[in-house]
Amino acid sequence: MINIVLFGPPGAGKGTQANVLKEKYGLVHISTGDVFRYNIKNQTELGVNAKSFMDKGQLVPDNVTISMLEAEVDQAPGAKGFIFDGFPRTAAQAEALSNLLAKKNTEVSAMIALEVDDEILVQRLLERGKTSGRQDDADESIIRNRIKVYYEETAILKQYYLKQDKYYGVDGVGSINDITQRVSAVIDSLKN
Repeated sequence: MINIVLFGPPGAGKGTQANVLKEKYGLVHISTGDVFRYNIKNQTELGVNAKSFMDKGQLVPDNVTISMLEAEVDQAPGAKGFIFDGFPRTAAQAEALSNLLAKKNTEVSAMIALEVDDEILVQRLLERGKTSGRQDDADESIIRNRIKVYYEETAILKQYYLKQDKYYGVDGVGSINDITQRVSAVIDSLKN
C-alpha cells in the first residue's frame, strides 16, 4: 500500500497532481478541505461538531479531524493507498495520522512536497483568482500571507518526515506532465 502526504504551498499544484496520481496509481485522494465541507454540508455528527468550533473562530481539534479522516479511510477498504492533501499540518497531526494508519497495518510511505518559487505562486494564484471566484486568490496581500503561513506551519513537518527519511522535495515548476513525471519517479522508487 502506498500512502502519500502531498504537500506544497497554495498554488503549487497539489489538486492537479492529486487528480492525475489517483488515476495513475489507483489511489484514493483525501482532501481534508473537501472532507470538512462534505461533513458540514451533510450535517454529520462529525460535521456538526467541527462547525461548532469553526463558528467560534477556533481550529477544529485534531481528534475531530482524525475521526473524519478515519471515516474516509474506512470507506475504501480495498484501496491500493491514499493521497492525503491538506493533512497533516503539524507534528501532532502527523503522529495521529501515523497511529491511524498503523491501526490499518500500513504507514505513510512519503511526504512529497511540490516546491515552487513564491513569485510564481503569486502569479499562478492571481491567474486562478480571475476564473475561480475565490476571494483569497484575487488579493495579492492575502496570497502572500497564505504562503507565509504555509512556511511557518510546515517547516516542523518537513523536519518530522526528514527524520524518518520520507521527505521528498519535487520541483513544482513546468508543465503538468513534467511535474507528474517527477512525482511519479518518487512514487515508483517507493515500490522497489
